[in-house]
Formats: sequence, C-alpha cells, structure tokens
Amino acid sequence: MVENLKSDQISHKPSFAHPVEEQFAQILDFYGISWQYEPRTFALQTDTDGRVIEAFTPDFYLPDQDLYVELTTLRPQLTNIKNRKVRKLKALHPELNIKLFKRRDLRDLMVKFGLDHEANNLMGTEAQQNETK
Repeated sequence: MVENLKSDQISHKPSFAHPVEEQFAQILDFYGISWQYEPRTFALQTDTDGRVIEAFTPDFYLPDQDLYVELTTLRPQLTNIKNRKVRKLKALHPELNIKLFKRRDLRDLMVKFGLDHEANNLMGTEAQQNETK
C-alpha cells in the first residue's frame, strides 16, 4: 500500500555541481548530520550602484553546527581563488563559521569512510580536468 505524503515529508535530492559534493552529503546522511546544499549566496563585492560583481555560495551549511562548508578538488596551486573568497567572506562576516575542505582533506575523509575508489578518482587527472570546466 502506498501512503500519501505531504510535500514537506518528501525528500528532494539536490542536483549537485560535482560528484564529491554528493559523496560528502552521503557521509553527512550516514551520521545523521543535518545539511543544506548551497542555501545562501554572499555578496563579496558590489559596484557603486549596489549590484553584486563578486559572490560566493558555500557548498553546504550544517545548521546544527552553524557551519558553512566549501569543498574543492582543485590542485593545490589552483585553490588560491577559493582561499581568497573564504578569507574575504570571513572579513565581511566574522560571525560566520566556514571550513574549506581541500582535495587531500576530502580524499582522507573518503578513505576513512570506505570510499577508496572515489578517493582514487578524486586525486587523478580526470577529476582535475572536470573541476576546471
């Protein structure tokens, strides 16, 4: 028998921009950690008319920890852009907690949770090529 569910009871899986985001969400789900995917965009720079010319949307928000999480699989020398955006966000909003997980952090996390195949793909050239597109 199929039970009728209210629309707010149906879980909608977001459309993740990168496979590592989906894997990170699966780890959070496994441990029962509440999360929101890209819930807020922060203006980092506006022009004289108030139009946003630079913005930053962290990948996840963990409401129970009051923590924003940004993931990157870029090669270390290419993470400067994300590092700069995180620093700028912290300067503009010192009340926010944000953590940047870099490629090695993500790989170590995946290995810890038995996602060895995914971790190996994360460190390979194919993952790097996908990230720059």
